[in-house]
Amino acid sequence: MCKMSQRSTFYVCFILCLQTLSTFICVVRANESNDEIKIEVTFVPENCTQKAKRGDMLNAHYDGYLAKDGSKFYCSRSTKTGHPHWFVLGVGSVIKGLDLGLKDMCPGEKRKITIPPSLAYGAQGKAPVPPNATVIFEVELLYITRGPRSIEAFKEIDVDNDKFLTKEEIKTYLKLEAKKLNTQKEESYFDDVVADVFYKNDHDADGTLSMNEYNVYEHDEL
Repeated sequence: MCKMSQRSTFYVCFILCLQTLSTFICVVRANESNDEIKIEVTFVPENCTQKAKRGDMLNAHYDGYLAKDGSKFYCSRSTKTGHPHWFVLGVGSVIKGLDLGLKDMCPGEKRKITIPPSLAYGAQGKAPVPPNATVIFEVELLYITRGPRSIEAFKEIDVDNDKFLTKEEIKTYLKLEAKKLNTQKEESYFDDVVADVFYKNDHDADGTLSMNEYNVYEHDEL
């Protein structure tokens, strides 16, 4: 049986889960609308104790399909770099349907998530997804780390305690997290992740990130 914490009421009105053989099927209704997403848990690893929560940084592969005809519109494994994606859960880094559908997922778990237009790309669509399209994402979560939006993570990354993060500090932190999980990555992978973080957050282009730029929240708010 799937369980939701009291905090999850901010995101959902209810969740209904059915178990069929090896697959869990859950229906999640967004609190702000009557629209629902469907979650099919297709694989759960033996060790599934670490759960994704709002504010965590997730690393995942995901393939996107149009529900109408099953055509694939995105695949992280076949992009130019072929790398899985980093994103922060629950803060709008991904579409609303994925923010809801990935909650409580553990590393190694796989899910198939069906998302209505209102919780995906809406009436406008987003090329190559047409307007008002229901989409399906097949997601494999690789690992979870405390997100950069938690003050605990910021302090851990900020090794010289000067209240600013450098590219080298963030890169070192990501390498240590990967080592903890016995995950092997090329040096260029970490360079790409750091470059993306600074591109999106270094608003004054000074080569460092302040707490405000990194958009840190107190841990209890997550």
